[in-house]
Amino acid sequence: MKKSLFTVVAILGLAVSSLVLTSCGAKATEGENAEAPAQKVVKAKSIGSLEDSLSYAYGVGLGDNLRQNFEQMPVDLNLDMFLKAFEQTLKGQDGKLRIKPEEAYQVFQHCMMAIMEQEAQNNKKMGAEYMAENAKKEGVVTTASGLQYEIITPAEGAKPVASDRVKVHYHGTLLDGTVFDSSIDRGTPAEFGVTQVIAGWQEGLQLMNVGSKVRFVIPSDLAYGDQGAGQMIAPGSTLIFEVELLEILK
Repeated sequence: MKKSLFTVVAILGLAVSSLVLTSCGAKATEGENAEAPAQKVVKAKSIGSLEDSLSYAYGVGLGDNLRQNFEQMPVDLNLDMFLKAFEQTLKGQDGKLRIKPEEAYQVFQHCMMAIMEQEAQNNKKMGAEYMAENAKKEGVVTTASGLQYEIITPAEGAKPVASDRVKVHYHGTLLDGTVFDSSIDRGTPAEFGVTQVIAGWQEGLQLMNVGSKVRFVIPSDLAYGDQGAGQMIAPGSTLIFEVELLEILK
């Protein structure tokens, strides 16, 4: 989930207020190097009175940070609705607010959860359609759990078991080809216990022989589910991995 808008507003408000107060003439207090910022402040652009300059600069600083935060939201916000609520709240017009300040965070959380659930359903539908087509390809095997695998490079080496640690190279992408993680791109193999990874990997690794390379298509319920992971793996995402099993570590 993205950062809470209300948390961002609170943090940025403090940061911007500090920036604006400094820009409006806060004096340096230590040494010659500390004098430089104070001298620079004198040349800062002024917009009418001190109060006007402070108000405008605060608005620009806070607005710029909010704009950047809005760009990370999972949906486009209704700017008119936002500005109306923002103005009424700032002016203390609580009687006009359709959502009280003490209710706002709960509504925000509810909406974000609903958006995530819808996104997860959409992504799972796309994943199911992709896997249905992928299953028709020659060499693709679908296991009882729903994991799909295709042997790219066969090998005769040993197969790991759940208690083993392994060394692998892998390349992970979304359905549209976006790379979200790759030990190959980093140039360093990964090492971990077979049971320390997502369920799709746990099952898939134990199907591999040392020296083999396999392409896995992992449905969301065997990956990161409806929660997703980080900024790149959205809720309900089906993941594709090309994995090369280099070694079983003892």
